[in-house]
Amino acid sequence: MFDSFLEHAPRNLFFTGKGGVGKTSVACATAVKLADQGKRVLLVSTDPASNLDEVLGVSLTNKPTPVPLHASGAIATSSTLYALNLDPEKAAAEYRERMVAPYRGLLPPAAIASMEEQFSGSCTLEIAAFDEFSRLLGDPTATHSFDHVVFDTAPTGHTLRLLTLPSAWSGFMEQNTSGTSCLGPLAGLQAQQSLYRETVKALSDPATTTLVLVARAEKSALREAARTSEELATLGVANQSLIINAMFEAHDTSDPVAMAMQRRGEVALSESPVALKQLPTTYLRWKPTGVLGLESLRALFCEESIESLAERQPKTSIPMQPFGTLIQELAKPGHGVILAMGKGGVGKTTIATAVAMGLAELGYSVHLTTTDPAAHIAATLGAESLPGLTVGRIDPVAETEKYRREVMQKAGSTLDAAGKALLEEDLRSPCTEEIAVFRAFADAVASAANRFVVLDTAPTGHTILLLDSALAYHREVTRQTSEMPEAVTQLLPRLRDPEFTRVLIVTLPEATPVHEAASLQRDLRRAQIEPFAWIVNQSLHPIPVTDPLLLHRQIHEEKYLQEVISTHSKRAVLIPWHSEPPVGREQLDELIHS
Repeated sequence: MFDSFLEHAPRNLFFTGKGGVGKTSVACATAVKLADQGKRVLLVSTDPASNLDEVLGVSLTNKPTPVPLHASGAIATSSTLYALNLDPEKAAAEYRERMVAPYRGLLPPAAIASMEEQFSGSCTLEIAAFDEFSRLLGDPTATHSFDHVVFDTAPTGHTLRLLTLPSAWSGFMEQNTSGTSCLGPLAGLQAQQSLYRETVKALSDPATTTLVLVARAEKSALREAARTSEELATLGVANQSLIINAMFEAHDTSDPVAMAMQRRGEVALSESPVALKQLPTTYLRWKPTGVLGLESLRALFCEESIESLAERQPKTSIPMQPFGTLIQELAKPGHGVILAMGKGGVGKTTIATAVAMGLAELGYSVHLTTTDPAAHIAATLGAESLPGLTVGRIDPVAETEKYRREVMQKAGSTLDAAGKALLEEDLRSPCTEEIAVFRAFADAVASAANRFVVLDTAPTGHTILLLDSALAYHREVTRQTSEMPEAVTQLLPRLRDPEFTRVLIVTLPEATPVHEAASLQRDLRRAQIEPFAWIVNQSLHPIPVTDPLLLHRQIHEEKYLQEVISTHSKRAVLIPWHSEPPVGREQLDELIHS
């Protein structure tokens, strides 16, 4: 079991995987386990939407904070567990000041203001967060007082970008001859090159680092883990391990729901990609309650006795409207944008696909697309086609190349050879992809003027950064070309128009997804975007069950269902768990009318 996995744990442990598979829970439980053994452990989150604070019950910053290992909350002077969040905004502010400070007093105030403006883009957020990450991994002096550093990484797409940044930025700096970039002067970056090289070296050294792929016994999660494994191997990160989290085993074989849950897991594992079957694998049991607090983290690696579960309490009725009724309401304007947003793993792709299909069945023209690099829309919809429904994807590679060609054609046409060379060099920076994807997102929103566009968006943190980057995008794109697309200038007004944009917040009846959804709602409201409805997905609450684990799960769900309808949303939909995965038209139809 898990003790054998940690028996020869290396110094650095990375936990990554598809959103919602339990990376944070497993990473935290691992850190607590090592700390309980007397090891000094630093737990680090690189996820912009981190919930380490809630899981550990401690307020964290971007500096190591001691975590009490006892229920009393007392922190011993020899505390062995510390944790921190790499806050992108704070890291960017500190990075910006490091880059600008040497020039204060030497350059005119206008020049300093221009530099600060240049360092306000989304690119600076990314490189600043990576700068902090590199320091922790590539600089031995930064973590020399710890025996282990445990990284709780962001959802897979972001993690892959994070892991490829060392070579991406190093290559860009080595080829750049102008001394400037979208990040301003490169002198500060050049000084970091040796640190970045050490980061790459540490990532690929099996003696010091293991990358742990966390998945569930679900086809999409296993498929994503296999893709991640193969891409990491091409980066030279071959020191990998696999954890299958939340394996369900029925305790009442007469309960059809329990048997269906067990069967789904067994089928998914039997069809697991070959790449995963070659990895050392550890299995963790499904827990009926959320993993919050030290005791529940310690229990994650233990078997739970049925006798320890609380007695069944009377079920409370939770009033929520049917999914089909919500689709009828969404259809009333006859066109517009519908965004499915929420924490990774809550079922945004499934909900977005079902909404698009429901609208198409009502006779509307619908385009279904995604900004999520880890989404599987085509697999969810299945092979069937539906009149009026088209499916697409915002492909970062294709959009970046398209953007580069357009900028060179428009802005480069008036430049001499030297000017074109500088522009081409600038467009090779990793920031260009962010700009290109953002513009494609704006184009997708603009196309909803005469049809429905349903967007399955990326996990919460990335989505908010995308929405917040509107002004940064304006500044950055005008640096490369004087033209501003109409779709971009109208993006925020369209997103703020409740008659044009409807935001669906998707969550699960659990603590972390609900609280992250509430945080997302606050962020949206600060951006003057009001959510249209909440959708609580995969609930066992309305289903008749007899298995003791599932009965206990129903008790656990009630608290969070009540929180949604009493505190967070006036319009809420409850979607029950389905015995068959909601893939293909037949299963999606059942979901729509559940």
